[in-house]
Amino acid sequence: MEASVFKPESYIIATEPYYEPVGSELELFEAAYNNQLPVLLKGPTGCGKTRFMEHIAWRFKRPLITVSCHDDLTASDLVGRFLISGGNTVWVDGPLARAVRHGGICYLDEIVEARKDTTVVIHPLADDRRVLPIEKLGEILVSPPEFCLAMSYNPGYQSVLKDLKQSTRQRFVALEFDYPAPDLEAKIICKESGIEPAISEKLVKFAQMTRNLKGNGLDEGASTRLLVHAAKLIVSGVNPTISCQSAIAQALSDDEEMLLAINELSASLF
Repeated sequence: MEASVFKPESYIIATEPYYEPVGSELELFEAAYNNQLPVLLKGPTGCGKTRFMEHIAWRFKRPLITVSCHDDLTASDLVGRFLISGGNTVWVDGPLARAVRHGGICYLDEIVEARKDTTVVIHPLADDRRVLPIEKLGEILVSPPEFCLAMSYNPGYQSVLKDLKQSTRQRFVALEFDYPAPDLEAKIICKESGIEPAISEKLVKFAQMTRNLKGNGLDEGASTRLLVHAAKLIVSGVNPTISCQSAIAQALSDDEEMLLAINELSASLF
């Protein structure tokens, strides 16, 4: 008795998303998937975790249902709730229940942003039971072999208030992500933006300079994602220095002194 018709085929990724492996993450994920083990992706923002999940979904030809976690995310948001439709009370599955029912991949992005009580609902799915209790329906969904639970978080933003409980963490196979090696990162930027290799290499050098400032005024250095944004602006005819200011510096900090320092770094290269 579902109000809306869920079409899993609309969540299938038909075209291969571009992804360059930086280690053995593809082999590890495939082994975990074949053994029906949940996966935790750890790494800094913008290093390719979401693109990796899109590539995985394409490889396994499974629907990919992504949930961007936030402070107001509730268990009902994930599992489902009763709604009024046409004068009737009907049950509507949440993204987690839909992924279980249809053998999809449920990707919980930045899981530490969700409320602590929300993550408890994934525990029965992330151990040998692989079930999702729906208390409001008095139903227990049993996961098919194709179902996969994956989630990500950025250890760089860990705090007492935003950290994964050990009871959650120890249910998952962890894959650690980081920014690619310089040559590979330059190749990725070229592929994603169409920029000239020489400028791509300068962008990578600039990124490394900002990453060296992590902990010394910056929470994070320039991510691969930000480098691609800057490269696309440059390809569109924007001055490289201005592109770096708008796409990278302004995204990293609002502090005037730090912005001045970052802009001086880009000016030294371009």
